Amino acid sequence: MRELFTRPDRTDVLRVGLTGGIASGKSTVSRRLAEHGALVVDADAIARELQEPGAAGYEAVLEHFGPSVVRDDGALDRAALAGIVFGDPAQLEALNGIMHPLVRAQTARLLSDVPPGGIVVHDIPLLVETGQHEQMDRVLVVEAPEAERVRRMVEDRGMAEQDARRRIAAQASDEDRRAVATTVLANSGSIAELEAQVDEWWNREVA
Repeated sequence: MRELFTRPDRTDVLRVGLTGGIASGKSTVSRRLAEHGALVVDADAIARELQEPGAAGYEAVLEHFGPSVVRDDGALDRAALAGIVFGDPAQLEALNGIMHPLVRAQTARLLSDVPPGGIVVHDIPLLVETGQHEQMDRVLVVEAPEAERVRRMVEDRGMAEQDARRRIAAQASDEDRRAVATTVLANSGSIAELEAQVDEWWNREVA
């Protein structure tokens, strides 16, 4: 594990919320922040772990949605689950109601090991929708043009265009995220250009 960065003159932990629409480039930003020494807490990764067979999230999802969201090998069928929740706001709310408290509890356990003066980046796709931005010291929002995000989902992830647009529509708008951002990172160019924006932010706000 990479050594965590600490601010020698500070004892408080700086909490940074990182968000952006699906396929906006959050993974690039979170990876760069980790390279600088931040502890990145990835809400999606935690949720996936909690949805493994036998885990609390798996059992709760199965109880609510039934066996249609389980594959023959017993693992959660994420594609089937996504097909249900992204076409039905009530079911999406139900899934969020199941997973968000579990993810927050696991996040709290991870944070207990952060040293004084450390930097924690909360990589949360639904940061704005769940109101968690209010708990952050800084809010980083990654933006990319919708057409480019759709292209990435179709070409890189093999999604149907209609499904990609449904995913985007189910999340907060760029305007909603921008309204709570302390910094907006524009991902309309190359990866190197996005990383340079992250570096500039880190040098200005942290180092």
